[in-house]
Amino acid sequence: MVRSHIDKEYDLELRKVREGLLVMGGKVEEMLEASMRALVKGDAALATKTMAADKQVNKLEMDIDEACLRILARRQPLASDLRFITMALKLVVDLERMGDLCVNVCERVVELAEEEPLMPYVELLAMSDATTGMVRDALDAFVGSDVERAHGVIDRDAAVDAYYKSLFRTLLTYMMENPRNIFRATRIQSIAKYLERVADHATNVAEMVVFMVRGKDIRHGGRVKMRDAMDSKRALVDADRDEEE
Repeated sequence: MVRSHIDKEYDLELRKVREGLLVMGGKVEEMLEASMRALVKGDAALATKTMAADKQVNKLEMDIDEACLRILARRQPLASDLRFITMALKLVVDLERMGDLCVNVCERVVELAEEEPLMPYVELLAMSDATTGMVRDALDAFVGSDVERAHGVIDRDAAVDAYYKSLFRTLLTYMMENPRNIFRATRIQSIAKYLERVADHATNVAEMVVFMVRGKDIRHGGRVKMRDAMDSKRALVDADRDEEE
C-alpha cells in the first residue's frame, strides 16, 4: 500500500510538470497571437498589455524548474522519466526565450503604432501562423512523446525561414525605393526575425522530443547524418543482394 501511494504521488508530480509545460506554452502562443493582432490594428495598448504577460511566463519557468529539481532530488528518476525531467528543464528555457521574443515583437509594434502601415501584413501573418503552429505541435509532441509530430515540426522550420527571406527581400526593395521607408521597414524586418527565432526554439523543443523518446541526438545536422547513414546501409544491402543473385 505504501509503495502504491508513493507511485501515485510520483505520477501526479510528473503530470503536474506536463501540465505546467502546456500552460507555459499556451501563454507563449497567446502572446504571439496578441502581438500580431496589435501590429495589424496598430494597437500600442494591446502590445503593452501583452508585454506584461511575460511575467507569467517567467513565473511558470521558475515553478517548473523547482518542481523538476524536487523530483530529481526526492524520486531519483531513471530511464525515460529521467530524460523527461532533464528535457523539461531545457524546454522551459526555450519557452522563456520565446516569451522574451514576443516582448521584442511588441516593442517594435509600439514603435510602429503611430506610423502609417508600410505594406500589407499578409505574409508576416502567415509566417506568424506557421510559427505558432510549430510551437503548439512541438509542445504536444513533447507531452505526448510523439516523435513523428516532432519530425514534422523540424521539417516545417524551412518554411518559416523561407518566409523570412522573402520578407527581407521585399522590405529591402521598399527601403531602396524611398529612404523614408527605412524606419518602418527595419521594424518589420525585426519582427520577422523574432518570429524566425521563435521557430528555431520550437525546433529545439522538437529535437528534444526525439532524444527523450529515442535517446538519439539529432541536433546540428544529426538527423541528416542519420538518414545518410541509413541510405548508405541500404545501398550496401542492395549491393550484397545483387552479388548473391
